[in-house]
Amino acid sequence: MKKLSLQWRITLMTAVLICVTCVLMNCLIGYSGKHYMDTIGNDISTYSDTNSDKTESFDPSSKDLDNALTIIVSGAQNSFSLTSWYITAAVTLLGAALAYFVSGHALKPLKSFASQIEKVQPDNLSDMKVSEDVLPEFRQFCRSFNSMIDRLDEGFKSQRQFTGNAAHELRTPLALLQAQMDLFSMEHPDVDDETRNVLDLIKEQTERMSQMTKILLEMSELNSVPCEDAIELAPMVEEIFTDLAPLAEEKHIALSSDGDARFIGSDTLIYRMLFNLTENAIRYNRKSGAVRISVCEDKKYHLIRIKDHGFGIAKADQQSIFQPFFRVDKSRSRAHGGVGLGLSLVWEIASLHGGSVKVEESSKEGTTILVSLPKER
Repeated sequence: MKKLSLQWRITLMTAVLICVTCVLMNCLIGYSGKHYMDTIGNDISTYSDTNSDKTESFDPSSKDLDNALTIIVSGAQNSFSLTSWYITAAVTLLGAALAYFVSGHALKPLKSFASQIEKVQPDNLSDMKVSEDVLPEFRQFCRSFNSMIDRLDEGFKSQRQFTGNAAHELRTPLALLQAQMDLFSMEHPDVDDETRNVLDLIKEQTERMSQMTKILLEMSELNSVPCEDAIELAPMVEEIFTDLAPLAEEKHIALSSDGDARFIGSDTLIYRMLFNLTENAIRYNRKSGAVRISVCEDKKYHLIRIKDHGFGIAKADQQSIFQPFFRVDKSRSRAHGGVGLGLSLVWEIASLHGGSVKVEESSKEGTTILVSLPKER
């Protein structure tokens, strides 16, 4: 019963109620009908005995009169009872069918509400409020939902504002620190090995912090980027391959692509999304491996697959890699200069365009990342 929808529950309860009501009515009416038919039969027998001169209606000399009358009355009773049960079944089925369609119509606001909830994303909260012009039973529900949307929207805006402000304030001192470190290295080229190691460590961590700050600032400003560019994916992928060619050549990674798609979005953000995914596929690939980007489509989405020949991602980590600061292998990520925000930015960009990104498959032979972008937004 728990697996049934509310519409089917209402239908079944209505059908049971109608059936029980009809059975009770059938039993009462059947009992009453049989009682009165017996009374009519007895009255007719008595009338026939006392009015034997009316042979045009009854033959009092016939000894089979009472038996024939009993058979007729009994047959009428059986027919009446059988007809009553047929009517009960027909009324129950008809009532159940009417209850199904009527309850479906009554539950339309709830179904519309559920479908609207499925479209809620952090970047479209302000557009997801539901109309309060509904049935009284749903009105308080809609008000509570709209109030929750307002609180969530305010919370996300505060979070983005804080992240953006913090990243903006960190950029200047980090840039100044990097400049001072470079200047010190140029002015003191003959420092001892221990000092050199300390300087290199400070420069490396400062660079990582600068990169992290840059990505945080980009993530906080995503909603202000217009998504109105006409994008062709094939030329964009070729441009990404050109930009990443030095890194691919360093690891002897072969780059290839096939397919194309055209849609409306942010050219800058889609480029950054594919760049991050391709860069990750190259960095965490096997030496002399390959990276392939394929583009196709189904009825609703453009499908972009980035496949590498890396070492795979554990199933337990496949849902977490798009969370901020999550890294499957922290030591390898640090060795490659990762800060744990690249894939999180990818997820934000895909979501901003109404799409999604996920690990489609992963094994020891490699990983395939699937990006789904809607044809119509």
